[in-house]
Amino acid sequence: MTQWCIDKHKETNHQYDKFLPYEFHLRMVDTVGQEYSHLLDNKYDYFSGQEEGHMRRDEQCITLRTACLRALPGHDLIEDCRVSYNDCKTILGQEAADIIYAVTNEKGKTRGERANDKYYEGIVATPGAVFVKLCDRIANVQYGILTKSRMTEMYKKENENFVTKLGYTPDHELAVMFHYLNNLFV
Repeated sequence: MTQWCIDKHKETNHQYDKFLPYEFHLRMVDTVGQEYSHLLDNKYDYFSGQEEGHMRRDEQCITLRTACLRALPGHDLIEDCRVSYNDCKTILGQEAADIIYAVTNEKGKTRGERANDKYYEGIVATPGAVFVKLCDRIANVQYGILTKSRMTEMYKKENENFVTKLGYTPDHELAVMFHYLNNLFV
């Protein structure tokens, strides 16, 4: 599944920071996700809420953790690679496709138009999407700090609004990720 996502970015000659293969970013996001995956439920089915041992034999249990780990390498597919929601659903499963769809920017001429209120509402409303979006942003900021990219300053300016729109509160289930992101700017 990860290789399919990487291949779709290769097919569109998509690069990261103008000279790296986009696979570099996808693997960074996946690494962040693996580090924090313990925060995600791994017991109950994403859609039905049934515990894995209580499902019918013909039903496959896809937990929130599994859905997020499938969505991480695919998070930019719809936005950047001419891949549809249905393509993602076929290869990665509906759970991951829903997350990927939620983190896909709206149409717009400016960054603000693309990441508008509707965009953030969709992320917050989709189980797992806040996790995937945080993994993406943490990876981008880590890379920006490492390379002294001008993007780091933009992310810093956006950060208060970004974490607010994602629903941050001190008792948020992903609070440790929000804290880590905030501390990257200190």
